[in-house]
Parts: sequence; structure tokens; C-alpha cells
Amino acid sequence: MPNLVLSDFEPILDKVATKKPSDHRRKTFWRNVFIALVLLFLFMPIIILVVFSFNSSKMNIIFTGFTFEWYGKLFQNENLLEAFRNTILIAVLSTTISTIIGTISAVGLKKYNFFGEKFIGKLIYIPIVIPEIVLGISLLSIFTLFKLELGFFTVLLAHISFSIPFVITSVRSTLYSFSPSIEEAAEDLGASRFETFWYVTLPMIKPGIISGAILAFTLSLDDVVISYFTAGPGTNTLPLYIYSNIKTGITPDVNALTTLMLIFTIVALLISSKIETKNALKRKS
Repeated sequence: MPNLVLSDFEPILDKVATKKPSDHRRKTFWRNVFIALVLLFLFMPIIILVVFSFNSSKMNIIFTGFTFEWYGKLFQNENLLEAFRNTILIAVLSTTISTIIGTISAVGLKKYNFFGEKFIGKLIYIPIVIPEIVLGISLLSIFTLFKLELGFFTVLLAHISFSIPFVITSVRSTLYSFSPSIEEAAEDLGASRFETFWYVTLPMIKPGIISGAILAFTLSLDDVVISYFTAGPGTNTLPLYIYSNIKTGITPDVNALTTLMLIFTIVALLISSKIETKNALKRKS
């Protein structure tokens, strides 16, 4: 490698020194314009959805006027509210159960060596990578084989089954990020296995558990394909309700409901961010 001296960098330094401030401002301007266009492209469907929730027309094609009418009619649409309640209840139950099972499974796969451990560790990725329609048909075949009547319970089982691998993957990645010597030190100091898990392991894998639970909840909340095969005629969820009304046209009361869900999500994120900031300041002090 040739020896570099200061004279070799003089042409570059001259260009930097002679660069005009206006050039920098121009690049900054176009960079900001590009970022704004990308964000607009990403959030334009959401913006349109919110705007059309105030549309006085029943058809979501042309905005004819501003009204709050659909927010009132939303609470009169029993079918929509029932589908929304089913969706939230299934999402909460499936997230809770899959998070508990997934966390225990991830810890077991990490801490214990047994026959077929590596095979099982790779097998859990199959529900993640295969198409949802294949998983939906497979679950339908299993429910039919065991003569389970399709309904709320089968949808719940289906959502738990496809959520568990995502939780396991998230928790396992966190488990591999810290040394097992920390757990060994706790046991050497007299802690039992349960106390070690509860007071040492669990707090350290908490970020993985939370991220896995959020992912499971999100997947359950907007699932269409698997729910379509396992719901049966008597059970409806919000995604299935919207899907079934596509041909006849989505009414603005659906937009009103999704707008309220969006507002709730934003408020929850702001509150959690504020709490996290306070906790960070407490840890620093």
C-alpha cells in the first residue's frame, strides 16, 4: 500500500473548502422533498381512509361533503360491532396463550438438549414461511378430522397455532443475546430454578416477549385467509366482515371504526413512549 501524505488529500480538501453553502442547502431541500414524497406514498391510503370516514356520501368513491353521521351510525351497526368484538377477543386470547406457550418453548429449546432439538428448532419456521392458504387448508382438514364444529373456538385455535412460532423466534433471539453465566451466578447465590427464571431470565428476555406478543396480536388482528377457512358460517371477524362487503361496497361506518382504531393506536404509542422515556430518565438518575 502506497504511503499517503497530506498533499494527496489536498484536492479533496480544496473541494470541501470551496463548496458553497447554497449547494448544501439545495441538497438538504431535495433530500427533505424525497423523504416527504416517500412518507406521503406510504401514508396516503390511511389519510384517504380517515378523510372518507367524514364523507356524507354512502359510496367511498367521491367526497361529497363533511359529516359526523357515520360515527353515530357505527354504533347502530350490530354486525360490524359484533365482528369487531370477536376480532379483539380472539386477538387478546390468542396473543396471551401463544405468548405463554412460545416463551416456555423458546426457553426449553435454549436451555435443554434432547433428541430432535435441532430438527424441532427448524420445524417451527414452517408456519412462518408457508403461504397462509396452505396453513388455512391444513387447519381446516385437522378440524374436520377431529369433527370440531367451525366457529369461534376453531378460529382461536388457528390463531394460536400460527402465532406461537413468531413468539418463539422473537424470544429465542433475545435468549441468545445474554450469557448463561448470569443465571449460573444466581443459582450459585442460592436462587432456585424458578426464582432464577422469574427474577433473572424473565426480565432479560422481556423485550423479546413484548415484541413477540405485539407481532402475534397484529397478525391475529388483520388475518383474513386462515380465519376464512376456520371461522364457519356462524362466526365473523372484522377482516372477514370487510372482505365480504367488498363486492357491495364498503360503507363509511367501517372507515369510522378504523379511524377510531388508528387514533387509539397512536394514543397508546404516545403513552408507551412517554412511560419509556420516564423509565430511561429514572435509570440514568
